[in-house]
Amino acid sequence: MSFVARPARLEDAAAIAAIYNEGIADRVATFETEPRSAGQVAGWFDRRHPIVVVEKDVAIIAFAAGSSYRRRDCYVGIAEFSVYVARGHRGSGAGSTAMAALIEAATAAGFWKLVSRVFPENAASLALMARMGFREVGMYRRHGRLDGQWRDCVIVERLIGDAVT
Repeated sequence: MSFVARPARLEDAAAIAAIYNEGIADRVATFETEPRSAGQVAGWFDRRHPIVVVEKDVAIIAFAAGSSYRRRDCYVGIAEFSVYVARGHRGSGAGSTAMAALIEAATAAGFWKLVSRVFPENAASLALMARMGFREVGMYRRHGRLDGQWRDCVIVERLIGDAVT
């Protein structure tokens, strides 16, 4: 398949929201339960944290987004991230394309680490993280409730940029 990864633009917010809302509905990738609007997704664009999209035949089919990890100055080079692929394109390599583009963009922006949390049941995301060079740091037990049920999270990280030795 031929994918094109590029930096997300504000006008991509509706497509990003649609993909994210599929992830919310599927209950396998986020604690969020309420769908997001394009306006809410537009609020993710802060000029510091990269957001990338993956296109196939000019349609956006995946995205990966960085966000703030912690407010303390010592963490300025760490970005939390998420990656989502439209249902009809999962397993196609679009997630790998999105993550490769996000890693490149985050490195160029001066970040030195990417971190995230993944539900242990989300085998596809854990496999993607392993393929992309992330290591499992540990497990948050009963990290939050989703639909009234406790959920654990696997913590993943990857050093990038100046931190790679």
